[in-house]
Amino acid sequence: MSSPDTKSLIKARLSQAEVDAICVKHDRLWSSKPGGARAVLAFKDLSGIDLSGRNLCDADFTGAVMIGCNLKGIRLDNAILFCADLTNSDVRDASLRRADLRGSCMRNVDLTGSDMFEADLREGTLAAASRELGYTRVETGQPAHGEMRGAILVGANLERSKLSGVMAMRADFTDAIMKGANLTRANLKQATLKGVNLSGADLSGADLAGADLRDAILVGATMSSWNVSGADMTGALTDEPAGRALSELPYDKMIKDHARWCETGGGEGKPSSFDGADLRALSSIAGYNLTALSAKGAVFYGISMEGVQLQGAHLEGADLRNCILRRADLRGARLVGAKLSGADLREAQMGPLLLGADRVLPCNLTGAQLKAADLTNADVRHAIFDQADLSRANFTGSQLKQASFSGIIRQGTLGLDDII
Repeated sequence: MSSPDTKSLIKARLSQAEVDAICVKHDRLWSSKPGGARAVLAFKDLSGIDLSGRNLCDADFTGAVMIGCNLKGIRLDNAILFCADLTNSDVRDASLRRADLRGSCMRNVDLTGSDMFEADLREGTLAAASRELGYTRVETGQPAHGEMRGAILVGANLERSKLSGVMAMRADFTDAIMKGANLTRANLKQATLKGVNLSGADLSGADLAGADLRDAILVGATMSSWNVSGADMTGALTDEPAGRALSELPYDKMIKDHARWCETGGGEGKPSSFDGADLRALSSIAGYNLTALSAKGAVFYGISMEGVQLQGAHLEGADLRNCILRRADLRGARLVGAKLSGADLREAQMGPLLLGADRVLPCNLTGAQLKAADLTNADVRHAIFDQADLSRANFTGSQLKQASFSGIIRQGTLGLDDII
């Protein structure tokens, strides 16, 4: 007995004009206008089609061949791309929230900056039913189901996504957000996961042999039976203390003593040094007056620091990733080489600290990492950002007068259009 004729599943290649007409009807449906219809492109050959910027949320691309498509900025929230072939497509800055990508082939796909929150990228296989053979696997042209070999997901949001069993050898997940993602049994051999946020992720049985995990965040991650042989985990942040732990010194009392010393002008309390300390167990130091604090190389990761006063503080090399620093006073602070990726710095005061009638001390962020940091409405006048990585950072509404941005990395940065 022969297997079902799978070639007949893929219909004739659609032209750009035909696809545009389908998209117009889909737009009318979303706008509640007459003549609208959901875009159903299942098993269609769309290779090379330009769908950039289109709204195709809830569309059906089951088994579609989409090789080399331009999907930059497309909206595919809740769309069905089950076993679709997206090989070599450009999907940068797209929205695929809760999209069904099971069994899809995303070999060499560029998903830089895409939002794939709760997307389903698990294994999947198309099957056809016949009276003689029952369910038989169907091939539609893509190399292998559930494959992400060589895919680029730099800065992508994969929070709570389902990636169990995914084949992502040599894929680039640099700075991706993968909090709470399910990566059980995932093949991530030689993948680049530098700076990726895997807090709370499940990596049980995952193969990360030879992977680059430098500066990765693995706090609260499940790592049972995983393979990290030959992996580079330099600077990776886990549940283990990084530097001097809270149990070694009374950091809680020391913080309060320093705050009291600041508030009383030195009359009470005493200054404290937190160089190299792991302060994560403090959970919150919001609103504290910690002027001139010395915390070089200290780990503050994830701590609530809203409204904290850190004027003139020494925070060189400190890890402040994902910290809440909204409305914090960082005037004149030294943050050279500090890690501030993902930090909430909205309305933060990062301008110059006045030391005299004609002397000011700028906030120094030379070489700092502020990837995906939010500096909306922040005051960064005179601040020094030279050689800093500001990829995907948001400076919308910020005061930028006389700030220095020499040699910065600014891919996807918002609010710096007037900066040369």
